[in-house]
Amino acid sequence: MKTLENIQGSRIYGRRHGKPLKKASAERFETFFPRYSIEVDENAFLDPLTLFDHNPKNVWLEIGFGKGEHLIAQAKQNPDIGFIGCEPFVNGVSGLIDQMVKEDVHNIRIFMDDARLLMDALSANSISRAFILFPDPWRKKRHYKRRVVSPGNIAVLSKLLKPGSELRIGTDHHDYCRWILARLLENENFEWLSDGPADWHIRPPDWPATRYELKALREGRKSAYLTFRRKSS
Repeated sequence: MKTLENIQGSRIYGRRHGKPLKKASAERFETFFPRYSIEVDENAFLDPLTLFDHNPKNVWLEIGFGKGEHLIAQAKQNPDIGFIGCEPFVNGVSGLIDQMVKEDVHNIRIFMDDARLLMDALSANSISRAFILFPDPWRKKRHYKRRVVSPGNIAVLSKLLKPGSELRIGTDHHDYCRWILARLLENENFEWLSDGPADWHIRPPDWPATRYELKALREGRKSAYLTFRRKSS
């Protein structure tokens, strides 16, 4: 079982330059992380519906939830949905747990590792909506291979998402926006839901803001809100 002590001492899980957790947050982490965390077995597929106690009608996945503002808002708005959040950094996971405890939210499960490890373990057609919101654009060309929106990850998402499901991606980086569109449009399993600029220049009302988006707005950068549909076979 992972604990805060052995996670923070790990090259894989710890944020190398993250701030130490405050005492109350550290205590909540130690108490609640084991209750809400996900472990995967590389030799077996995972049905995400089995992770929850409230028999959710569907499961939604957020890849890289930061401090969890969007994830917690969606979970509160959709109590009949089960949510999985992937985030490798301790500070972000701790921030989400703080919000879950304070706001009495129980329909979230957490995978604190590389999201691809979980994606490869999930059963096909098991996710009804996925979010990738304001991922690191990795601006230098030699770092493009680190971008979470990649042909390989999109191919895996196309297997995980049920036909008709949505994949929502937000970014404030114009070059990365073009990259995202190119990667999704070259995959025959997705279609872009857009009739004009207003469809992706304005955040939909059921798409809660993240701190990264709000920071971009304060600094004068406009964001793109891209929605794709998994085509039916």
